[in-house]
Parts: sequence; structure tokens; C-alpha cells
Amino acid sequence: MDELKRQDEELLDISDEDDTQKSKYMTFKSGNEYFGLKIQYVNEIIQIPSITAIPRTEEYIKGLINLRGKIIPVIDVRLRFKQEAFEYDDRTCIIVVMVNDVVVGLIVEQIADVIEIRDENILPPPKVGRADKADHKFVYGIARVGDSVKLLLDPDKLLNDDDYSAVEQTNSIVLVKE
Repeated sequence: MDELKRQDEELLDISDEDDTQKSKYMTFKSGNEYFGLKIQYVNEIIQIPSITAIPRTEEYIKGLINLRGKIIPVIDVRLRFKQEAFEYDDRTCIIVVMVNDVVVGLIVEQIADVIEIRDENILPPPKVGRADKADHKFVYGIARVGDSVKLLLDPDKLLNDDDYSAVEQTNSIVLVKE
């Protein structure tokens, strides 16, 4: 928990600096891979609260959470990438992101770091593999970071059009305390 708070505070410090923010990425682990999201999309990082399931939705949409009175849908990133499900533990957290004025929570195994990746270290994704490229549509670039590789995600693509309309409706719900 303390590590999560430290990373969230570090993230908030960075988000105040608009010019340096352009090349900053929040990295996290999913399966055996490390992914990155532009820091500008990240609102905060929270521990997993109680999640209310939504019947008859995609498997990767885990449900809804109440974040300070606002109802936010949450997506399990591993399931979205068609990876094997995992059991949530104390390192599992939710990255709350804003995409196209829509707030969504991304459940990830663990936060890795906030790093700087310059444009010259980002390559387009390879054009090999399946013809439909359905599994690669989330990745807009591959970053070289030291001796490792990070897959850079396009958060706009994590939700399909049907998901967006449901999420927009959910984002307009605000709980009123009686």
C-alpha cells in the first residue's frame, strides 16, 4: 500500500509539469510483458475496491466501482488482451484513466514505474503475425528502454464502440449520499 501511495504521489508530481509530461509513461506488468501508457491519460492509481459485476457484458469488463461518489467501469487488462486470468493480490491495482472525456479503471497486475521514453526510441508495431491483427490493435508502438522492450498502449482502443456508449452512460451516474 505504501509503495502504491508513493507511486501515485510521484505520478501527481509529474502531471503538474506539462512540458516534461509528453515523454513520460506509466508502465505496468501484464502476464510476462510490460506495457506503457502516456502519463497524460492517467488520473490516479488506486487499490482494488469492491467491484459490482454487470450482467451480460464482455468478460474483460469486470464491473463498476464507486470512486468518491462517481461510478466508474473497470476493465481487467489481462482479459482484454485475451491472456489467462489471474488472482488479484495486494500488488494488483487500478489505473484510473481518462480517454475521450470518459473515465475508466484498468485493473493491472502491478505498477512497474514512471519512465521517460523519447520519440526516437519508439518503433511502430511489427506487421507480422495474424492477418486480422486483432490482438495488436491496442499497441501503437514498441519502446526500447535499456535492454528491455515496453509495448505502448493506445487507451482509445481498449474499449470498442459498444463499450464506449455503456461507459459514457455509467460515467454520468453520480451517487448521492442520503
